[in-house]
Amino acid sequence: MAEPTFIVESEQIVDPQRGLSIAEVAERVARGETNDVPDAPSRTVSEIIRANLFTRFNALIGSLFAVVMACGAYKDGLFGGVIVANTLIGIVQELRAKHTLDQLTVVNAPKVSAVRDGEIVHLAVNGLVLDDVMDLLPGQQIVADSVVLSASNLEVDESLLTGESDPLVKHPGDELLAGSFVVAGNARARVDKVGADAYAAKLAEEARKFTLVHSELRASIDRIVTLVTWVLVPTGIALFISQLRSETSIRDGLVSAVGGVVAMVPEGLILLTSVAFTVGVVRLARQRTLVQELPAIEVLARVDVICLDKTGTITSGAMDVSEVQPIGAGSDAALIELALAAIAWSDPNPNATQVALQRRFATSPGWITSGAVPFSSARKWSATSFDGQSTWYFGAPEMMLDHEAFEPVAEAVGLAADNGMRVLLLAVSEQHVQGDRAVDEQLPGDIAAVALVLLEDQVRPDAAETLTYFAAQGVTLKVISGDNPRTVGAVGRRVGLLGADSIVDARSLPEGQEELADALERTTVFGRVTPHQKRAMVRALQSRGHVVAMTGDGVNDVLALKDSDCGIAMASGSEATRAVAQIVLLDSSFASLPSVLSEGRRVINNIERVASLFLVKTVYAMFFALATVFSGFVFPFLPRHLTLVGTFTIGVPAFFLALAPNDAPVRAGFLGRVLRIALPGGLLASISTYVAYTIARHTEGLSLEQERTVATLVLASSAVLVLAKVARPWRAWKIALISSMAAFVGLCVIFPPLRNYFALVDPPARTMVMVGVVVLITGLLLPLVWRLGDAVVARGEQWQESRQNR
Repeated sequence: MAEPTFIVESEQIVDPQRGLSIAEVAERVARGETNDVPDAPSRTVSEIIRANLFTRFNALIGSLFAVVMACGAYKDGLFGGVIVANTLIGIVQELRAKHTLDQLTVVNAPKVSAVRDGEIVHLAVNGLVLDDVMDLLPGQQIVADSVVLSASNLEVDESLLTGESDPLVKHPGDELLAGSFVVAGNARARVDKVGADAYAAKLAEEARKFTLVHSELRASIDRIVTLVTWVLVPTGIALFISQLRSETSIRDGLVSAVGGVVAMVPEGLILLTSVAFTVGVVRLARQRTLVQELPAIEVLARVDVICLDKTGTITSGAMDVSEVQPIGAGSDAALIELALAAIAWSDPNPNATQVALQRRFATSPGWITSGAVPFSSARKWSATSFDGQSTWYFGAPEMMLDHEAFEPVAEAVGLAADNGMRVLLLAVSEQHVQGDRAVDEQLPGDIAAVALVLLEDQVRPDAAETLTYFAAQGVTLKVISGDNPRTVGAVGRRVGLLGADSIVDARSLPEGQEELADALERTTVFGRVTPHQKRAMVRALQSRGHVVAMTGDGVNDVLALKDSDCGIAMASGSEATRAVAQIVLLDSSFASLPSVLSEGRRVINNIERVASLFLVKTVYAMFFALATVFSGFVFPFLPRHLTLVGTFTIGVPAFFLALAPNDAPVRAGFLGRVLRIALPGGLLASISTYVAYTIARHTEGLSLEQERTVATLVLASSAVLVLAKVARPWRAWKIALISSMAAFVGLCVIFPPLRNYFALVDPPARTMVMVGVVVLITGLLLPLVWRLGDAVVARGEQWQESRQNR
């Protein structure tokens, strides 16, 4: 959406009854004074395609694939399919997420009523111009910064902007902010600011630059690819030169060199990581959770601190009647309930308190309203007269009772307030509402208190269970809200939040990052938090090494969402929050997060498991390349041989292992643990293979095809042994998987069409005995080598720990 030519503020006087004329609207459109707001900070289709297509991995594999194709060795170019699959997975997932968000934006887009030429017209948000007069009614969103021209008991909810859930009373001349809602009364307001100059747009603009979530898993794989790239170029050149001396043609030398080089790249690991993430994303989509970036579920699985807002996360944003306490022994409980039900259903545009009463009293008693004084936050009470009945007053006790009358209920009011409840008084009078504002807004002399009504925030039914789950998983929760700290703490206690008694008013927090981080480590609940404080809190926690997730639904959460390691937005919230978040809860339910955490753990733990298989291939490929360069032998494999071994001992089994259930807590040090299996396994497999290949090379009567078959058989057998290690703990399905992979390799050796395709030729019986002996020795040595490696690492960790304790 184009930005306006210039952004201006206006002080023009406009008649609230007439509004602008069509000619005046056209003048402002011509000057660019329209309410075009900047697009949300999401990536375009072209940016998504470029980001997934032009990667270091695609450049590396694509170059090698081009060489093989140029040589005409089409059967050896199977590895090129990984580029297409990996790129399509990333592009399709991001485009699906973008499409879903775009649909949400259209569905949730607010409309506005404006007065033009004395008539009310309905417009899209960008149809407003400067000085337009908006007609505001209860429940409507204020879509542009404006100034109140006329108002009747106007109350506005600015919680999406400030986090403060209590409604604010607005009078003529007061400012209204875009993104707030009318909760009571009605008004006419002149649009004062348009476009990017609106308060909400400024907050969103600070988060405008799109940033990708950091993924330790992807970062570790990128480090491996970077290292392989640096080693690959000189090794590939040296391997090509050595093959020119051994092969009969440049073409054969190039194909052999590419076969050695491409095996160094763990291309299957990159593809499988994308597949595992995508499967996780699809599973979460079934639970109404939208993942915008594939690595986001990994990041949430690593999160150790989640910052929550009270409203929209723990509570639904609505109120419930907790209790009705009659005052005095002679109070008529049945009459009290009838009066409250009548008040609840007396207004066709109920305010939040009346909606809460309606949930408690589902039907109207049928009383006919004869007069009313609407609720006002200034006087904090309302009055309703009914035909044939008394006049009932409803509001804040301290505003309706004098000191002497308030004394008997003071203790009950104070106790309820300490528990975070809102206390309202129901009182009765025989004086009816007169219709004279000066008279009606004064409390009558015969007013008598009859009951206290206790209202509490409506807690989401799954909030307690969700918070308990995260606490059990070792995730620290911080409640960061714009509400009163006492109210937030009370809600926390109701849902069993650990540390809910540790409460701080954010207005007293220090500004320095270190001091702020200390306060955050000590405290759980924070109230009166501003949008910029939320951002500072996230950064302070990150400075202490925490992986921080932030949930939010309002524009006031945008800055913190963007700076957190994983932003989580509610679909019912603002467009800006949905755009900057990595995860969007389509049902706006915090209870979806345990599923995301579990899915992320499954992905990370299983990818860590299978990464060892792929890095074993990288290790033995590097060894073969270097050994071939120094020995002067022909490279022991064609590319299709390594494709065969990689497919049945790494690729296919890794796919099944990556999708297995696994919700163990995620630990740091992914790369180190992977290398503890991959380095010993890869080195021993490559040494065993090269020993068998060397023996075959010095055995008279064997062709090059038979020598390469020997190397392929030993390598495949060694890789199956590594697979058996990685698959532990064994289950029946894992044993079946390992056995079937070994059987498929055997089938390729004995089944003529497959044997011919993979260029395998049976060696003599004595050579097969040698192969069996080498594989047996390898099987005996592998457990010993791994055990020795674990002992060395454990000894090193103990030494490092002892040094730190000194």
